[in-house]
Formats: sequence, C-alpha cells, structure tokens
Amino acid sequence: MTKTALVTGAGSGIGRASALALAQAGYRVGLVGRRADALAETVALGEGGDLTAFACDVTDPSAVDGLFADVEKQFGRLDVLFNNAGTNVKSTNFGDLTVDDWMTVVGVNLNGAFLVAHGAYNLMRRQKPQGGRIINNGSISAHAPRPGSAPYTASKHAITGLTRSISLDGRAFDIACGQIDIGNTASDMTKRMSGGVPQADGTNKPEPTMDVSNVARTIVLMADMPADANVQFVTVMATKMPFVGRG
Repeated sequence: MTKTALVTGAGSGIGRASALALAQAGYRVGLVGRRADALAETVALGEGGDLTAFACDVTDPSAVDGLFADVEKQFGRLDVLFNNAGTNVKSTNFGDLTVDDWMTVVGVNLNGAFLVAHGAYNLMRRQKPQGGRIINNGSISAHAPRPGSAPYTASKHAITGLTRSISLDGRAFDIACGQIDIGNTASDMTKRMSGGVPQADGTNKPEPTMDVSNVARTIVLMADMPADANVQFVTVMATKMPFVGRG
C-alpha cells in the first residue's frame, strides 16, 4: 500500500526538497504552504511523482482543520508528517525586539507547528490501521542560540518539548515523533550568511553551508523507519560551521 506523507512549507527550500525526495521514494505527498503558485512549482518539479497541493496558512486554526479534513477525504489516511514550516526575523538584540516580531516568529514556528501536529496526531489516532510518524523541524538553535535570535531560539527550544511530549503521548496509538535539527542548509534563509553572520564574540563572519539534499535524504530515512523504531533526534549540519566548540 502506498504511504501518504504531508510536508508543510513545501513551496521552497527544505520543504520542497524533502517533498520531492519523499515522492521519489514512492510516497504520495501532500504539499502545504500559503502560496498556491509556489506549491504548483514544487508539483511541476516532481517529474511524475504523486504530489497534491493544499494551500493553507498553518497559523489559522480553522484553515488547519480544513486541511486535515481535505487530507482525510482525498487520501483516507496519513502515515508521515514533516512539520517543517517556519519563519524568522532579522537579528535583533533582545532589548530592541518588538512584540510584533516575537509574535510573528512564535505564531508560525510554535503555534503553527502545534496546530499541524495536533491535526496529524488526531487523524493518525482515529484512522485504521492506527498510527503514523510526525517529524518536527527543530534547529541547531534548539541547542545553542545565535546573538539576537530570541524569538527563533525560544520557538525551537519549545519544539523540542513538543517533540518529546508527542512522542510520549503517542505511544499508546502507535504514533512516533522525532525531530531533525538542521544547521546552515543553503536556502533563501541562509543567503545572508555569505555576507557574515553574528558571532558570540560580537563579530560578523561568513559561515559554511551544506546542500539541502542532505536534509531531504535524512527526512526519507526517518520516514522509512519501521513502526517499532524511531529516530528521536538527529542533527544534520554543515561540517565546518561553528557549532561544536567554543565558537
């Protein structure tokens, strides 16, 4: 039986690459994002893969409810969720951070992640046969912050708590939950790294990046685990980025 995967933030970057990799691995893939045109581009890149676009704002509870109603109606079940959608704001000292910027980041990275995981969990719990796998996109920032990154770092630490809680509560329903923590994947969000990124010593320095295909392959690996095994946490990062060590 063909398995169904759902990927949020599938219109670009990590989400797009992971959705395409899952489709190539034989999954029927639902693509979720706010922009229908970007999702259509991902579908076009699928080269015959089984890809279906669902335009949805993950911060809107009613829209997320509608998303999972559509997923259940169209596919009948959901086997894997890659809970990937996220955003950030420019580096800002904590004292200068605005409430609006905080709300923007937490709204997508935490509240949106909760809403989507909650919808997936309840579908996986009620479907027959019961169960599935939720993969949350954390970050290197779930372990160590960059200067001026309070909203993003706080949201990613919270994702780790969400992952652990879902993993524990899901055991009774055969729902596994794991987390991928990513460091410096080359994408639109990391283009600025070529011009320098704030370091703990107050300097700005360029940092190495890695190709997004490394993340996509890891997502397929996590998705393909048998039901009795789970990648609880995995870190995939540019080998020479300043994470391990004193920075």
